[in-house]
Amino acid sequence: MSTGTPRAQATATPVRFRRSAARLTAGQLDNLRAAFRAVQAIDDDRGYGHHAGIHGLPLPIGCDNAHGTDYFLPWHRAYLYFFERALRDQVPDAMLSWWDWRVGPARPARIPDSFARKTVDRKRNPLASAAVSPLALAQGGAGVPARTVRDPGGPGAPPLPSLDEVKQVLRLTDFVDFSQQVELLHNRVHGWVGGHMGQIAYAAFDPIFWAHHGMIDRLWRLWQLRHPGSDPPVAILDEALPPFRMTVRRTLSVTALGYDYAVSSSSTQRPTR
Repeated sequence: MSTGTPRAQATATPVRFRRSAARLTAGQLDNLRAAFRAVQAIDDDRGYGHHAGIHGLPLPIGCDNAHGTDYFLPWHRAYLYFFERALRDQVPDAMLSWWDWRVGPARPARIPDSFARKTVDRKRNPLASAAVSPLALAQGGAGVPARTVRDPGGPGAPPLPSLDEVKQVLRLTDFVDFSQQVELLHNRVHGWVGGHMGQIAYAAFDPIFWAHHGMIDRLWRLWQLRHPGSDPPVAILDEALPPFRMTVRRTLSVTALGYDYAVSSSSTQRPTR
């Protein structure tokens, strides 16, 4: 597993852009699928099962100190960063995408086709589902399917966040308030997808997890552009984000980490569609 520490003061060159899952070019989508297929075929700590397992099972659960805390956004930014490195170790031009799950007029609740299609060219689509680690299944008990499943919008599922709800959250000026409210929106998306995504122990095994958290990370980036200098509490800036060799402070600049979301530097930039 790649856990080297990036230098936050030095911007990587070139900066690569994560794009909407609904707006990937054919080549970008091919690279993403090829990278997911490659890591899903690896059984060691470079592989999909290892990285997905960091979030929940198998033990120890890496995100125990992230959910419901001020570490939520930094921890998951580090998580995406190192998983994306694992993808690019296999397919150098691959980049994570983000799922714009906001609903509104002419914006129905749905999973992007790139992640929803079961097969591509008569092969299993690696973005539609993935195998769950046998050890995670053994630790989690009986009844959990060995491959990820979804039940989007199923009975009792919460609604996906709306355009207006996201706009309201982006107007918040305090990091802690923003983090708490965006996490509540995040929880609803997990619940709406259902299946493995509805369980912390297995959520990261579903490939849509990475596109969902790409959206969460993108919202933090947009919020940072609108509220420059509004950082996490000073007391946690130099705290580590285990199991990653990265501190909260190291996560604050996405361009120092070598990526961005194709938005302008304007603090008035609004989420693109």
